[in-house]
Amino acid sequence: MASQLRLLSHSPGLLSPETNAPPRDGAEAKHRPRRLPLLSRGMDLDSLRCFDAVATTLRFRTAAARVHLSPAALSDRIRRLEEDLGARILNRTTRTVALTAAGQRLLPLTRGVLGLIDRMTGAASGQTLPAQYELVVGTRDELGLSWLCPILDALARKRPERTIHLFNGSGHQLLSAVDRGELDAAVAGVRPNSPSLACAVLHEEEYLLVGSGASLRRRDDARRLTLVDLSADLPLFRYFLDAHAEAEAWRFARVEYMGGIGNVRHRLLEGDGRVAVLPTFFIKADLAKGRLRRIMPRVRLRSDSVRLVWRTGHPRQAEIIALADDLRALPPR
Repeated sequence: MASQLRLLSHSPGLLSPETNAPPRDGAEAKHRPRRLPLLSRGMDLDSLRCFDAVATTLRFRTAAARVHLSPAALSDRIRRLEEDLGARILNRTTRTVALTAAGQRLLPLTRGVLGLIDRMTGAASGQTLPAQYELVVGTRDELGLSWLCPILDALARKRPERTIHLFNGSGHQLLSAVDRGELDAAVAGVRPNSPSLACAVLHEEEYLLVGSGASLRRRDDARRLTLVDLSADLPLFRYFLDAHAEAEAWRFARVEYMGGIGNVRHRLLEGDGRVAVLPTFFIKADLAKGRLRRIMPRVRLRSDSVRLVWRTGHPRQAEIIALADDLRALPPR
C-alpha cells in the first residue's frame, strides 16, 4: 500500500518574537498589527490530514490505516480538532460516518491548506514543479503483471509528481475496496453498478477460446474435454456462449475453477484435453510460440472493456481522470 505519510505538526507555542515580546509603549501597541499563529493548538497539520483522510474514506479504520495511526489515536485527533473549532465536523455512529454542514464547509479549506504545504518545498527551492501525490490503484493479477507493471516507468516519466502503488485482487474485491476508500482507483473489467462509483473506459478487452492440443469442433465434442474457468460466478466461457449460435450451456466432462486468469493459463499449459476462454493480450506470446492455439476461430467472441473505477467525489478525481488518459495512451501489448 502507500508509503507512510509525512505528517507535519505545528508547534503550539511558535509565535514570532514581536508577538511574545511586551509592547514598549501603549501607542505602539495600539497601532502595531496583531500577529496570530497560523494554526492554533488543536488545529495542527496532523489533525487536518486526519480529517482529510476520514472525509475521503468515510471510515475511521480505513482512514487510520492511511495516516498510520490507530483508530483510537485518529479519533482523538478529530476530537481535538472539533474542540478547537468549537463545532462538530463529523456525525459518527457505529456503522456510518458523514460530514456535518460545518465539515463540508471546512473540507475544501483543509485541502487547500494541505495543498499549499505540499507545494512549499518546491517554492522554497525556486522550482515550479506540480505538488507530488500518490495513488493506490488496484488491479487483477494478470493486468498488473502483463500491462501495468511494465508501464510504470512510462507513467512516471509522463507525470513525475505522481507515485502509483499497485494492489492485486479480483474484480469484485477491487470495487468493494474502492467503495470503502481503501483504494483510490481500480483497473478492472467489471462494470460498477453502484451510484457511488464512477468509471472511465480504457481499452477493449478481446477474448479467445484456446487450448494446448484439444480438439473442439462442435458442442458434442465438449463431453470429452475439461473446461478451465475463473469461477461459477464469473465464467469467462460465457463470452463464447453469448457469441455462438447455440448459446445454451455446453456439457463438459469436467469443469475446473482456478480463481485467476494466470492460474487458468498455467492449467492449460500443463497438458492436452483442456480448453478455456482467456484475454487475447494475456496469451499473445503463447499463441505466437505455439504453446496454445485458437479453437473454433470462426466464432468471434464477445468483447468487454477494461475500466478505471473510482469513488464519485474523490478528492483527487482530476488526477484519477488524468491517469485514465495516460493509460489509454499505453494500451496492453
